[in-house]
Amino acid sequence: MLIEVIATSVEDAKRAEQGGADRLELITGILEGGLTPSWGLIEAVVKSVRIPVNVMVRPHSQSFCYTHDELLVMREDVRVIRELGAAGIVIGMLTDQKRLDQKGLDLVLSEADELDVTFHRAFDEASDQLEAARTLLHYPQIRRILTSGGQKSAVDGIDCITQLRQLTDKTQLNILAGSGLSLSNITDFLQKTGVREIHFGTGVREDGQALRYVDPEKVSELKGICEPFSKHV
Repeated sequence: MLIEVIATSVEDAKRAEQGGADRLELITGILEGGLTPSWGLIEAVVKSVRIPVNVMVRPHSQSFCYTHDELLVMREDVRVIRELGAAGIVIGMLTDQKRLDQKGLDLVLSEADELDVTFHRAFDEASDQLEAARTLLHYPQIRRILTSGGQKSAVDGIDCITQLRQLTDKTQLNILAGSGLSLSNITDFLQKTGVREIHFGTGVREDGQALRYVDPEKVSELKGICEPFSKHV
């Protein structure tokens, strides 16, 4: 059972690691769903923690459809992120028809090399999540899909998430469930879906507020809740 925690600062990163997080998703613009952080922040966070740091590559929050120029910027960001020593990247792009933008994906991944790649919640806006997952199975560089099962909350997307987990079993793809998960609902969620990776943001922040720091005690409590599930993975 792997716990990924959103970090927006060096302080967040240190607190998440202190609480027992297994991996960070480093972003800025948390109220916009996550945007590419500055190169200075990426370097500082990578140097401040020992756990893997996966960095969001998303130039704006208008949509998940990008122009060629925007894709070139994303590719350059990936190159710099790799050179700064981050473990991975978090990306996602769609066509106007709400299908995966494979040309854009190929372009951005051309700088990824050995980086750990997550396809983010652009996936949830795809017209058909199962079709999108089948497409991503053809990308060996992509190791997981961050998804709420096409719903606002992962709790509401349990049926889809379970189907996705079954589809990707014994493949290179893991299902990273996120959005709306909390200390109070995670046990039932894990029992019903069988996912092996979970993604937490406000659920482990001070007072449950997006703009407050990560609360290491909440991360530690989450770690304890997940421990019995880890024994069965």
